[in-house]
Amino acid sequence: MTGSGTDKSKAGFEIEGPIIILVEPQLGENIGMAARAMGNFALARLRLVNPRDGWPNVAAQRAAAGADHILSGVQLFDSVEQAVADLDLLFATTARAHDQAKPVMAPEVAAAEMKEHMGSGGKVGILFGRERWGLTNEEVARANRIITFPVNPGFASLNLAQAVLLMGYEWFKLATASAMPFAMPERSPRASQQQMDAFFENLVRELDRVEFLRPVEKRDTMLVNLRNIFFRMEPTKQDMHTLQGVIMAIAEGRKGPAKGGVLDGEQATRLRALLAEHGQGAPSAGTLRGLARLLRRNPTDAERILWQALRGDRRFAGQFKRQTPVGRHIPDFVSFPHRIAIELINEGETDAIAADRAGRRAWLESRNYRVIDMTVGDLERDLETELARLQVMIAESK
Repeated sequence: MTGSGTDKSKAGFEIEGPIIILVEPQLGENIGMAARAMGNFALARLRLVNPRDGWPNVAAQRAAAGADHILSGVQLFDSVEQAVADLDLLFATTARAHDQAKPVMAPEVAAAEMKEHMGSGGKVGILFGRERWGLTNEEVARANRIITFPVNPGFASLNLAQAVLLMGYEWFKLATASAMPFAMPERSPRASQQQMDAFFENLVRELDRVEFLRPVEKRDTMLVNLRNIFFRMEPTKQDMHTLQGVIMAIAEGRKGPAKGGVLDGEQATRLRALLAEHGQGAPSAGTLRGLARLLRRNPTDAERILWQALRGDRRFAGQFKRQTPVGRHIPDFVSFPHRIAIELINEGETDAIAADRAGRRAWLESRNYRVIDMTVGDLERDLETELARLQVMIAESK
C-alpha cells in the first residue's frame, strides 16, 4: 500500500528537526525505510557513517517509497566523530544498558528536550546503531543523553526503521502540537425533541400494525427501551430524515426505483408487448414522459447489455439515449446527433407488436431518422459484431 496515505496536492510540513545519524547501516533497504519513516514525520536531514554497501544505493531508493528528497540530501562520514562534530546536543538510542553515568530518557521526554534546545538555536542529533549489535560503548560515550524505548525486555530489538519512526513520531507530535491531518466532517444539527417524537410516533404506529409490541403488559417497557436506543445515538436531523425514510419504505413494501416497481427481464419484455398490443393512441406529453420513465426503470436483459456497451464504448459514449420520447414515439435507443434510432426485436413477436413497430419506423423515417433493427438473439450471441455494424451505419449517416 505504498503511498496510500500520501496526497501530493497537499503541502507538507517544513520543520527544522533533529539530525538522524545511522552508524554503519548494513542494508540499503533499512536506510530507505528509515528515510521513509523520517518523511512521515517531517525529518529531512540524514547522515550515514560508513554504510556497508556503499552509497548511493538502489535498494535504499526502492524502499524509500518516495522519500527521494531525503536520500538526495544524505551526508556521508567516515566516523561517528566526524558525523557529530558540529552538534551541541547528542542522543544515543539503545536497547542495552551501557552502565554509563548519563541521563536515560523515554522518547517523549527526549523529544521535549530536543524541541526546547533547538528553539534556543541549538543543533541536535540522534545516533542509531547497527542492525546486528547497535552502538558501541565508545559511541554511546559521545552522547549527552541515552534514549531507550519501553519495549518487551525479552524481545527488545527494534528494526532500524522502526526505531527512527518511533523517535520521529514523538518529535513530530510535539513540533505540531499533536495536530491531526483531518477531522470528522461537519454533521448536520442535532435532531430536536420534536423531530425525535415525530419519528417515534411513526415507528410505533408501524410496529403496532405488525403486532410487534406484544404482550400488552410489556408494551410500555418495550417503548421505553426503544426510545432509549435512539436517544443514546444522539442522531442529527439528517439521521432522522434517513430513519424516517427507512420506516416508510419498510411500511410501504418494496417498490424499487422511484416507487415505480422493478421487473425482471422476462416481465419487462412482457410489459413492452402489452403496451404495443393495446396501443397508446396519441398520448399526451405527460403520459409519454411517464411511460418513458417506466420503461427506463424496467429494461429487458438485452437493453441492459446494449446500454452498458453504448455507455462504456468510446465509439458511442454520450451519443445515445435510452427509452426517450421522439415526438409521440419511444424508440428503444436514439441518437439525436446522428438521427439514428435502434429497435430491439424479440424472437416470436406477435403481429400486433410487429405492426406497432412498423408504424413507429414509418413515423421516424418520415422525419429523417434512420432506424436500425437489432434482434435480441444476435445481440446476446455476438455483441461486438452488432456494435461494429452500428459503427458503420453511424459513419454512413455523416
